[in-house]
Amino acid sequence: MGDYWLYFPFVVVLGLLIGSFMNVVAIRILKQESVVFPPSHCVHCNHSLKPLDLIPLLSYLFLRGKCRYCRAAISWVYPAGEAATAALFALLYWQLGLSPELLTGFLLAAILTAIVITDLKSMLIPDTIVLAGMIFAVILRLWTHPLPLWDYAIAFFAGSGLLWIIAIASKGGMGGGDIKLFAFLGLVLGIKLTLLTLFVASLMGTLYGLVLFAMHRLQKKHTVPFGPFIATAAMLMYLWGDSLIEWYMEMIMG
Repeated sequence: MGDYWLYFPFVVVLGLLIGSFMNVVAIRILKQESVVFPPSHCVHCNHSLKPLDLIPLLSYLFLRGKCRYCRAAISWVYPAGEAATAALFALLYWQLGLSPELLTGFLLAAILTAIVITDLKSMLIPDTIVLAGMIFAVILRLWTHPLPLWDYAIAFFAGSGLLWIIAIASKGGMGGGDIKLFAFLGLVLGIKLTLLTLFVASLMGTLYGLVLFAMHRLQKKHTVPFGPFIATAAMLMYLWGDSLIEWYMEMIMG
């Protein structure tokens, strides 16, 4: 137990750093810029940022949400992404401990963080982010796989295939990015949890739509990004999906 708390601060710091990096990845890919060059800079005045300006979360608080050089407001997306990733890393560590599977959990959290940012800002789930996630997911699953490898292979095609059918039936109501995202999730979650993620994400999206309708804020051509619902459902299922299934089976079996 002592070792657990010894590593906990490092996990949180790692989450902040990865969250900061995924912020950069998401924003720069949307702007069709290189992730590496130029170095970090203010998006308003283009002034290069110093190391003290790049401390995740703390620099935002210290600068009171404004650029040190031009005093323009810094988007809330940056601290939110950093804090969310750090919280997810801490939660994953709490659930999985120092295990090989923890790396897969970190990958899932990092990819989903970037995807939520891009989908909320531009209604896009970039192929670059999802394909990178797939490559790392394949490598990690070849190393550690709680389920048989064939389960992940089937999930890769089943989740995305089902979403593709829904996209055709809804005549474009589902984006291509969502389809590719479910292929990635299949490699991480396996068939059972991937399908459960689709169900839960759809339920969450429906409930959100009903709330908007009840508040008279749902317009005829109102488009809601599905990525955040997928990301939330995927993380919930990754952490507690098996327990949820076990509880449900016990309930119906009496």
